Amino acid sequence: MTKKILLSVFLLPAAMAFAQQYGGMWIPTELNEKEMKDLGMKISAKDIFNTQKPSIKDAVVQFNGGCTAEIISPKGLLLTNHHCGYGQIQAHSTVQNDLLSNGFWAKNPEGELPNPGVKVDFIVDIKEATDQILEGTDNLVEPELTKKINKNIEVYKNAQKIESYQSIIVKSMYYGNKYYAYTTETYKDIRLVGAPPQSIGKFGSDTDNWVWPRHTGDFSMFRIYAGKDNKPAEYSKDNIPYVPKHYLPVSIKDKAENDFTFVFGFPGKTTEYLPAVAVEKIMKDIDPARIAVREVALKTLDEKMRADSETRIKYASKYASVANYWKKWIGEVEGLKKSNAVEKKVMYEGSLIAKNPEIKTTLDQLNKLYNDQAPYALNNAYYTEVVRNAETLKLAGDYYDYIVSTEAGKMDDKELAKLKGKVTSFYKDYSAELDAKVTAKLLALYVNKTAPQFLPVGFNKYKDENQNIPIIEEMSKNSIVTGRAQVNGAALTADIEKAFSNQDKLIRTLKKDPIFQLYALMKETYMKAADPQFTTLQGKIDDLQKKFMAQQMATDKDRKFFPDANSTLRVTYGKVKGSTPRDAVSYGYQTHLAGVIEKYVPGDYEFDVPKKLIDLYNKKDYGAYKDKTGDVPVGFTATNHTTGGNSGSPALDANGNLVGLNFDRQWEGTMSDINYDPRFSRNIMVDTKYILFIIDKFADSKWLIDEMKVIK
Repeated sequence: MTKKILLSVFLLPAAMAFAQQYGGMWIPTELNEKEMKDLGMKISAKDIFNTQKPSIKDAVVQFNGGCTAEIISPKGLLLTNHHCGYGQIQAHSTVQNDLLSNGFWAKNPEGELPNPGVKVDFIVDIKEATDQILEGTDNLVEPELTKKINKNIEVYKNAQKIESYQSIIVKSMYYGNKYYAYTTETYKDIRLVGAPPQSIGKFGSDTDNWVWPRHTGDFSMFRIYAGKDNKPAEYSKDNIPYVPKHYLPVSIKDKAENDFTFVFGFPGKTTEYLPAVAVEKIMKDIDPARIAVREVALKTLDEKMRADSETRIKYASKYASVANYWKKWIGEVEGLKKSNAVEKKVMYEGSLIAKNPEIKTTLDQLNKLYNDQAPYALNNAYYTEVVRNAETLKLAGDYYDYIVSTEAGKMDDKELAKLKGKVTSFYKDYSAELDAKVTAKLLALYVNKTAPQFLPVGFNKYKDENQNIPIIEEMSKNSIVTGRAQVNGAALTADIEKAFSNQDKLIRTLKKDPIFQLYALMKETYMKAADPQFTTLQGKIDDLQKKFMAQQMATDKDRKFFPDANSTLRVTYGKVKGSTPRDAVSYGYQTHLAGVIEKYVPGDYEFDVPKKLIDLYNKKDYGAYKDKTGDVPVGFTATNHTTGGNSGSPALDANGNLVGLNFDRQWEGTMSDINYDPRFSRNIMVDTKYILFIIDKFADSKWLIDEMKVIK
């Protein structure tokens, strides 16, 4: 079976097989221009990234530290995903003015809404700095190695000549075998311009998440504002729209299968070069543990959200965040199995050993370390997921850290203000009663799935979730952590300054708090029984992975290596293409508005459709946005190698015009973070025709389209 799968890779069309056998997330200063042109690109690599004149990189930004966005007008108009702007849309929403449900469209610049704390980052320049960062490290081992590298980074950064509003970020690549320096500029006045209702922007919600065919209009619009000198400035009503060096023309030309496309953005994290044993542990142990925890949390939240609108609004963004990776991990496990990822890794490792026998020693050591780490890694997966998804325990963790820092003399006024702001923001979207149920159920799961040596003494009493619910509810009612009990005459949820007015009393009360004590017992047991062993072994694994990475690059001269994603600017390229993920199942590359209507379920949480959109469909009032089928295209797939962080990334055509907005991957190919397989790996994009159709025909916001350069 493995041989057949490997053979199928090499039977792909010649131009695609070499370019995409392993996928690719390429540093934009190191593009293979010939390969891209062989696949159909019409522009040059310097049109994509250039420090001497405007280029496409000047229109691409990292949005608020986690997504990507792009500038599509000379007035700083910014396009990103609906789910990337979801937190900002939610922040402006109330039960009386529900922008999540109703959408929002500014009618002019004066109506655009500020978003304190939101920022976008431009990449001004990229330089390799390996020699400078690794200078003097040849004979060092940890912890001296890290200390020397950190010192070299500071020396390097201090030696660079940059503007006062610029920063230097140094990033490790290839597991520490190379280093790159990024010059960035950060703009902090970002205003909400428009967002469709979630019945468009989140159509299909969790059912369709990671799924193709997809019919989601996953986009929102912001605008970058600058000082009057066009440079970064804090929010001010006197700021003006940012004038970009470059903005993307928006194409509404029809697409065809095998059209060249590339995606430019900030992919978050991949692990393409792990040994087979690591992939096996992820597939069989780690992902299933994470999935199990989130499944319980999501089911409990969903029941309440469907029954109560206030809870739905309060938990909308958090629920989507939890569900996102829950479903991704499910697809990842299935994809790793389907693509025979472990077997392929074993065969590849065999081919490396045949060329370089020293690699066998490295792999033998890695195999032993991963097997030694396995029980601790499994406990780490369950513990971290339970504490993350039982929000009451997460809150207790913040107060635990507060006490530790205070007693160590490290809690200064700045750190205290940061803590108060963090928990105050958290309480805004927190229901103590609801999360008591989540916590009760997750405690039962933890007890039932965790080996006895990792459990606190007496923790078997939490084995039954039904018995846990009244126990945890009683703890919650008597807890200052949850805000249901008071300290210093106030609840933390109501008056945090008063609650913190006597910190000695607050700390004494916290230490006796039932929720705090529950968390402390779990944490201290984990830190004693699992974390030291897990962390020590992981450090040894990381050291060997660096060596294994260097050995792969030195040994396999036929393979083009790209660094794993690490939230730095990358280019991935491929072709518009459908897929055949399973026997007798074939997906086309394009979906249409007709598919939205086919899925329509009146009043449904996920598949309702706005009346106006239905009317536009019935009247076939599509304007310039229909394609050769006579319908409006909604989404399309291609073979671009993307991951989290690529959300909101521009999908560009052979001429560098915007043709889509990346927002997801096909479920059968989510394993591409670990094992890219050209047969299954597809990224999903909103078609620019649908974006402009919604802005123009649905939102009556043609003034925004008038800003753009539309290619017809």
